[in-house]
Amino acid sequence: MDVILLVVILLGLLIAFYIGQKIGASRKHTEWETTLMPHQRQDAIMRSRAVLGGQFSENLAPYLPNFPFSPTECRFIGKPIDFIVFKGADSKQIDEVIFVEVKSGTSTINKHEKNLKEAIEQKRVRWVEYRIPKDLTKKGETLE
Repeated sequence: MDVILLVVILLGLLIAFYIGQKIGASRKHTEWETTLMPHQRQDAIMRSRAVLGGQFSENLAPYLPNFPFSPTECRFIGKPIDFIVFKGADSKQIDEVIFVEVKSGTSTINKHEKNLKEAIEQKRVRWVEYRIPKDLTKKGETLE
């Protein structure tokens, strides 16, 4: 009789533990959905808007007041630099090539932008001409 009572008590404890665990998981899930998840979603939306707003501003920069170059001489690159300006291109006499990084608010240049800036400032810039092989540009032939 003592053994049966002990088995019933142990079985009751296991069932109570299982039910308690399920109730706790359900409460945790409910808390996540009602309080934590909406905050996480709002934070993600705000970050996404900030990134999109920054990208939009970068594209419009040549048309904004006080932009120091002619918009028609600017070419948007995006990464790793926002613009390359071919100063003098409007008059068909390029006098200078200028790399422009657009920033808004309190943003600063990242590691890649800093490396590019240093390469330009140290005049580690060069011209390369690449010619497409003639056998690839023959008319009437197709590439396989």
